[in-house]
Amino acid sequence: MPKERVYGLEAVRTDGWFERIGEGIGSFQALCEIVGEAFFAFSMITGARITALTVDRRNPDNTIVDFVVGAPSDEEVEGADPQRLTLADFRQRLVGALLTDDTVTPPPDKDADIEGLQQHIGVRYLLLAPIYGYSLRKLVVRGSVSELVALHDGEEEKLELTEFRARIRAYVREELERASMGQRSAIDLTKVGEAELAAERGDPTRVLQLLASWPAPLAIFLRTPEGQLLAPEARSLIAKGLGLLGTACVDLGEPQQGEEVLRLAIQYAQDGPVASDLFRRLGQAMLGAGRHGEAIGPLRRAISLGASPKLVWPLLTRSFIERERYLAALTCLKEARSAGVEEPELVPEARKIEEKLGATLTRWRGLVLTAKA
Repeated sequence: MPKERVYGLEAVRTDGWFERIGEGIGSFQALCEIVGEAFFAFSMITGARITALTVDRRNPDNTIVDFVVGAPSDEEVEGADPQRLTLADFRQRLVGALLTDDTVTPPPDKDADIEGLQQHIGVRYLLLAPIYGYSLRKLVVRGSVSELVALHDGEEEKLELTEFRARIRAYVREELERASMGQRSAIDLTKVGEAELAAERGDPTRVLQLLASWPAPLAIFLRTPEGQLLAPEARSLIAKGLGLLGTACVDLGEPQQGEEVLRLAIQYAQDGPVASDLFRRLGQAMLGAGRHGEAIGPLRRAISLGASPKLVWPLLTRSFIERERYLAALTCLKEARSAGVEEPELVPEARKIEEKLGATLTRWRGLVLTAKA
């Protein structure tokens, strides 16, 4: 049986490298939004340094990317030969560079041979691993077979090195496919109706499939003159779609992403006809995440904009109860009853309020009855 060798990968693990670099780049977020977060990371891995972008708001694929290759410092950028491609071609160039044939080197003889470990696993794969949620922990070599032990989104996985490389390469190819397809059909307003039907069926996964490509281009478009001059009807339809998507994200266990999408939806809606429902969705998402105090503001705003009282007053009642503001909760409870909410739906809240206010509530009710008499 071949002797087993185990290498710790702490010295070559690259977790968080992209985020750390981003902290030192003032335009990091803008570059991620325009080029694509993964593709911006690809450019760093392949040594393609972006020097300028000429953004085409109408057709982002035609955005012009100026870049130089292999110039890590500002001084070297000035002396390097500049290149220029459309964003679509630039992305293809990056992916092509990452998918070139691999050179396989044998594992190092010594654990301390960091360069040998890097070459054996592959430098590009060490850098790509955290982009796709892999944290490499150990390398186990048995004869001619190398196996990686990694955490993937918190779960331990064991993969042969060849399998790991193939998986990462597949992720890279999929990134290009998504980008190529996404820009062609990113904002199809006819999908809103289908997404609404899916939401009514309780199918958030389908909503995500239909609208997941919307937030990034819409966030950019909103800041353009065309976005600011968008017709109210189109604004409302976009906002409605984003609202459905935000709630779907929350339902699928991504509350932070869902809230970001809902806030973008609110920016599109302004004070239009769908704004009240969006504030209700945002408040409900916060309530579901246990942020009861934060939920009160959006829910109040929803009421002021004309949201359905039967939907919002019970949510506000629960928010105030969780914040131990029982008089405010009692007022909301009365409003919910007046709005026609069925009494069985309000029993838990009513009991909680009566339990906390106790004799004070009883005396107050007595005073009210006396005044009416």
